Amino acid sequence: MDLYQKTSRWKIYLFLVGIVILLIPWLFANYLAKKLQEGEQKKMQIYARTMEELTRNTDNQADFTFHQQILASLKDIPILAVSETGRVVDVINCNFNEDTVSLLKEFKSTGIPPIESFGYARYIYYKHPQTMQLLNYFPWFQLILLVAYALIGYAVFNTSRREEQNRVWVGMAKETAHQLGTPISGIMGWIENLRMSDDITPEEREEILKELQKDSFKLQQVADRFSKIGSKPELTASSLREQLMMCKEYMQARSPKTIEYEFFAHSDCDPQVMINSNLFQWVVENILRNSLDAMDGKGKISVDCIDEKTHIDILIKDTGHGIPSSKHNAIFRPGFTTKQRGWGLGLSLAKRIIENYHRGKIFVKESKIGEGTTFCIQLPVYQP
Repeated sequence: MDLYQKTSRWKIYLFLVGIVILLIPWLFANYLAKKLQEGEQKKMQIYARTMEELTRNTDNQADFTFHQQILASLKDIPILAVSETGRVVDVINCNFNEDTVSLLKEFKSTGIPPIESFGYARYIYYKHPQTMQLLNYFPWFQLILLVAYALIGYAVFNTSRREEQNRVWVGMAKETAHQLGTPISGIMGWIENLRMSDDITPEEREEILKELQKDSFKLQQVADRFSKIGSKPELTASSLREQLMMCKEYMQARSPKTIEYEFFAHSDCDPQVMINSNLFQWVVENILRNSLDAMDGKGKISVDCIDEKTHIDILIKDTGHGIPSSKHNAIFRPGFTTKQRGWGLGLSLAKRIIENYHRGKIFVKESKIGEGTTFCIQLPVYQP
């Protein structure tokens, strides 16, 4: 229930952030419009004073160049000059027609107060230019675009999330079957061996019982592994060599005899690392299973470790088909697989276990098509 509460809380936060993102350009556009309106009002006041001076100055030899420049700068502002009796005496920067009464009503309907003048006209009415009108519509236009973008993004995100959830659930179910399949197959094989062997020796019987015990223990491990997914596991200082050799012993007994295992052939390091033994062995066994599938029952698996002072590199190499470089990162995504019967969850779980629980890294260090692949697991050095 806590997970759903967190999700709802994040939706509220995102909604509030979206409102802030919408308000910022809205307020900024209104600020710009207000400044432009103030500038237009000052221009109209200058225009009124200019017309007053032109009206008072009747000297034909006077220089009106400056006045004409002022009037020319107002070419984008529609202006209506009205006498004290309410008669339109001049129309500037808009279509003039004989129906001046309607034109005056149109200017008054804008709500912009007129500028009083003492020149040839008593009142100067004006309207905002087209650019100002477009600026007023801009926040609405931006709001529509953002809402449309948010709705499309939300629909795509929901669809993608549902598909990923379906892949994860299907993958988890198949991964569970896959994890249980190895020990169950082993138990069935040993039982069949006991049934077919009439003259079995005590030593052979003891060996079969030992392997049966290993497989039953593996079933307990599988149950424990899945119970730890989603919770913080307990880490303990462990011998890395011992953990890897346990993985080798278990997998080698259940692999074809044509598979060669070579562990620590080029290294004798045995560092202590902080791990959860069960989950770490799950990661290694998962990579080893992928290597077995990639080699089609024949090849070599090599495992070595390198002490890099700050971290330990565990290199797991096989002689399988190889992985294309374009898929080195994709193989760790839930649902991605190159197998026809695969489910694509094992490596994504391995990545989560190493990176989230052990503060390490897992990646494809090297891979060549037809030659093999080398996985690298990096774990921090244990510091007591």
